[in-house]
Amino acid sequence: MASVACIGECMVELRQAQGGQSTGQSAGQGGGLFSRGFGGDTLNTAVYLARLEVKVDYLTALGDDGMSEEMVAAWNAEGVGTRRVVRLPGKLPGLYMIQLDANGERQFFHWRDSAAARQLMSLPETDELLNSLMSYDIIYLSAITLSIYDAAGRDRLFAAIKRARLLGTRFVFDTNFRARGWPDRDVAREVFAAAFAVADIVLTSTEDLLALYPGESSEQLMARIPTPELVFRLAEPVSLLRFPGGTSEVRAEPMTKPVVDTTAAGDSFAAAYIAARLGGSDSVEAAHAGHRLASLVICYPGAIIPGYAMPPKKRHRPATTRQATK
Repeated sequence: MASVACIGECMVELRQAQGGQSTGQSAGQGGGLFSRGFGGDTLNTAVYLARLEVKVDYLTALGDDGMSEEMVAAWNAEGVGTRRVVRLPGKLPGLYMIQLDANGERQFFHWRDSAAARQLMSLPETDELLNSLMSYDIIYLSAITLSIYDAAGRDRLFAAIKRARLLGTRFVFDTNFRARGWPDRDVAREVFAAAFAVADIVLTSTEDLLALYPGESSEQLMARIPTPELVFRLAEPVSLLRFPGGTSEVRAEPMTKPVVDTTAAGDSFAAAYIAARLGGSDSVEAAHAGHRLASLVICYPGAIIPGYAMPPKKRHRPATTRQATK
C-alpha cells in the first residue's frame, strides 16, 4: 500500500466560545470562556488522508504531558500512524488562542517558541527519523513546517528529502504561508526557492505567493516554480494546473450549502489531491477531488469535519508502486 509521511506541528488550540463571559467578568473586560482543541495544517492533511484510506504517519515531536497524550490518542483513533512521533520528557506542545472581536473577526495569539516540535531536526533521534523518509512513497510538508526549524534544521531536512527522492520517494510541498512564522520575507523567499527546487509537486495559491511577491501576475508566480507538477489555486474556486505534457484549469462545482468556516480548506484539498494521485488519477481528476472535499469541509465549523460527513469513498485505479504519482 502506498504511504505518506506528513511532517509538521500540532498545537493546543484555545477557541473563544460564542456568547457568554466567564464568571466575574463583564462584557468590557475582554475575557470569556474558551474551548480546547488541537490544530495544525499538516496534521489536518494527515487526518483527511487517513479517512481517504491512505496509509499515513505523522512525524513530529511532543512532550510527555497529558495534552500530548491526548493528541497521540486522537491521531491513533483517526488511523494516523504515530510511530514516528518523538516524545521529549519535560517538554510541551505549542499553544495558540483564537479570539473574536465584536464583529466576529478572528485574531490569533501564539505561544510556541519552546514547543517540542521545534526541536525535531536537532535530536538524537533525528537521523533515524530522516532516514525513514526513504521508506515512504510521498513526503508532505508545508511552509509552516519549515518555519519552525532553524536554517541548519531545514538544510538537514532538505538533504534527507533529496536522498529519499533518489529511491523514488516524491516530495509534495504546500506553500501555506504565515508571515508571523518568519523573521522576514527575504528569509521566507529563500526557503521557498529551496523547496521549489527539490519538490516533485507544489500545491500553492495566490493568497500565499502574493504575500511574498506582491503585484505579480498568476503567470509570473507560476513561472517561479520549476516543479513538473503544480497546482495553483486562485482567489476564486479555480485551480490552474501544470503537469508533464500540458496545462489545465479546474473549476470547483458551485456551492449548494452556506460556507461556515474556511479553516482547513487547503489542508483537505491537499489530502484529496494526494490520495487521488496515489490512487491512479491524473492531475485534473485529483484537482476535482481536492475541490470536492474542500467545498464540503468549509460547510462545517473547525478544521476536521465529523466522520459521518465525509463523502462516499471513490475507488481509484489501484496503485501500489511509487510510479503512481509521476
